[in-house]
Amino acid sequence: MSDTGLGPPAKKPSLFLRQVIEWIVVIAVALIVALLVRLFLLQQFYISGPSMETTMFSDDRVLVSKLAYEVGEIDRGDVVVFDRATMNGNQIEHDDLIKRVIGLGGESIEIRDCVIYIDGTKLEEPYLPNRDKSLTNLSDRCGVVNMDAITIEDDEVFLVGDNRPQSFDSRMFGAIKKDFVIGQAFVIIWPPNSWSRL
Repeated sequence: MSDTGLGPPAKKPSLFLRQVIEWIVVIAVALIVALLVRLFLLQQFYISGPSMETTMFSDDRVLVSKLAYEVGEIDRGDVVVFDRATMNGNQIEHDDLIKRVIGLGGESIEIRDCVIYIDGTKLEEPYLPNRDKSLTNLSDRCGVVNMDAITIEDDEVFLVGDNRPQSFDSRMFGAIKKDFVIGQAFVIIWPPNSWSRL
C-alpha cells in the first residue's frame, strides 16, 4: 500500500455558508459605494426654515451635487449648500445653509430700495416670489432695504435667500469663500409632490 500524502479530500463549504459569505461581500461593497457616493458625488440635504420659500420649503429634501464645482464654475442663480462656521465661545460650530448665488468674485454689489445691483446694473430675479407691493415698509418686503456697494473678492460668492425678509445670508455675514461651498442643489426629491429641478 503506497502513501500518496494527499490525505482525505477537502470538504466543500456548505451552500448556506457560501451564500452567507456572498451576501456579506455584496452588503460590504454596497456600503462602500454608498459612502463614496456621499463623500464625493451626491448628498441629500434637509431644508429647515423659510429662507428659500417659495423655491423650496421647510422639510423639503434636496439632492446636492458635490462634483458640480469640481468640473465647472459657480454661476449666478445657482442654489448652493455651504458650510458656515461660527464661533460659540471657544468652539467652532458648523451649519449647512442653502442659498442662491447672487454675486460672483470681482463684482460690485449693492442694494437700493430692495433692488440688487451688480456693477451698477439692476439684477433681474425671475425666481423671486411676488411680493405684496402694497407693503409700505420696505423691510417687510425685502429684509435689507439698502446696502452700500461692496466688492466681492475673487475667491468669494455672495449668497442670498429667495425669501428675503426671512433669510440670514451674505447681506448680514458677508460674502463667503468658494471653498465653503459643498455643492449645487439641483433637484427637490421630497416630498414627492414637490419634485422639481432647481
